[in-house]
Amino acid sequence: MTTGYLSIHFYDDPLEAQFNEPPTLEKAPHCPDSFIWNDTTHRITASLSEWTDFSRRGKMANNMRPAHAATAATRGSLNVGRYYFRVQVEDGRIFDIYYDRAMKNVDDRKGQWFLYRELEKDNGSTAAG
Repeated sequence: MTTGYLSIHFYDDPLEAQFNEPPTLEKAPHCPDSFIWNDTTHRITASLSEWTDFSRRGKMANNMRPAHAATAATRGSLNVGRYYFRVQVEDGRIFDIYYDRAMKNVDDRKGQWFLYRELEKDNGSTAAG
């Protein structure tokens, strides 16, 4: 989802999301109010868009009956799915961040937040995003 934007940096780095009001459902979060990345706090001034991806990846791709997989593809299932947010931060930079519902391991069942990429507005150039 890069319509109107060009990717200028790919990171896929972990970040710490911060909320003024914690999400009601931890594994279905809303856009954070700020995030810490590389020891710097970035306050989010605008949520530009949001989308989800409930594709099953890796070993999870084939472990479900087709009827259940169709339902899971629209709303996710345990530890499967990503919530993406395109945000603008205080200094004007634009980032795609996401929450991955996959657990790290059996001792840490919470998902993780990531800084996916940095973007800039596409002002009519022909470069692909």
